[in-house]
Amino acid sequence: MGYDGSSSSEKALESALSMANSMDSTVEIIAVVRPSEPATSPDLHADLDDARAVFEKALRRIAQGAMGEGLRIETDVLVGHPAQQIIQRAEMSRADLIVLGRRGTSTFKELVLGSISERVLAAAHCPVLITR
Repeated sequence: MGYDGSSSSEKALESALSMANSMDSTVEIIAVVRPSEPATSPDLHADLDDARAVFEKALRRIAQGAMGEGLRIETDVLVGHPAQQIIQRAEMSRADLIVLGRRGTSTFKELVLGSISERVLAAAHCPVLITR
């Protein structure tokens, strides 16, 4: 499941944890730090490290709470384009389902789904659940 700290991803997390609990399965939660484009900032590495630390803290909190309820949780923070990283990780771990939150954007094409969820939905090897 992809996590970015938004209210949309919090709702997706609730759905993923609920399903995992009822199916006795493991939830892999990943957050993706996206470098600025173009990656020319002199502080790029510091910015990436700061963002990674924020996500790691949030994922630790989530994992501790879920494990306290007996759920199996794996977490990771990746760097790159979120849709690409989510798809690659799902393929690598042979995920049965990808769970994402939905985020609307301003362009007509992406009115129903956010650009990341739309890209994952189009390219994933497995079913994708997009929550709202």
